[in-house]
Amino acid sequence: MAEPRGTAASPQNAFAAGLFEGLAPRYDRLAQVLSLGQHGRWRRELVRHIARFRPRRILDVATGTAGVAMALAESTDADGVDLSEPMLEVGRERIYKAGLDRRIKLQHARAEELPFEPGSFDAVSFTYLLRYVPDPAATLAEMARVLRPSGGMVGLDFYIPPNPAWRASWRLYTRILMPSAGYALGGKRWWAAGRFLGPNIADFYRSWPTYRLFEAWREAGFVDVEDRVMSLGGGIVMWGRKHHV
Repeated sequence: MAEPRGTAASPQNAFAAGLFEGLAPRYDRLAQVLSLGQHGRWRRELVRHIARFRPRRILDVATGTAGVAMALAESTDADGVDLSEPMLEVGRERIYKAGLDRRIKLQHARAEELPFEPGSFDAVSFTYLLRYVPDPAATLAEMARVLRPSGGMVGLDFYIPPNPAWRASWRLYTRILMPSAGYALGGKRWWAAGRFLGPNIADFYRSWPTYRLFEAWREAGFVDVEDRVMSLGGGIVMWGRKHHV
């Protein structure tokens, strides 16, 4: 294992860690609420694409409470990294209760500086990550670095419905209903997370429309890059295979 390079966390890193501080014990429930109950379906789609690469060892970046790592651990060993120690603590507890502590290892690390040697993994997954890093393209390149040639990478995030009618409904939900639902279920912290999310998603895709994301994946060394828009445009799964030099 390579040693972390130890540069300071970016403002985006600090913001992301602070946003979800205190939400870790109920994070999975929050994800279901904010995605209108679609988070589980999106995660299963991500897992399905990872499984297609038949990995022996995977890395789950921005693992949170280790949901993806646990879903994959039946067929492969897994490492998970995340910025949030509270999230990782909840993940470790879940892993131990599921009897998977010998198959999954979690550690605190930044996606921009992964503490692993080049080519360490057969597959890499990440969820809800690129909106919280200062340079998405550089982060994709760093995840590609730790992936072996011909290995696969799959990412999941929220999206904006391309259909104008559904986009208007999405805007109403994210600006009004989502914060209100968060407050009703979890108080001020959930309200803050819900209030932040809609503008954050919109701002990200203004700067990083899908064509630019495709370019960034290809520049990071991926081929056969594809995507699937989920739930009328509420989520997106993107995947690709690292070029075999």
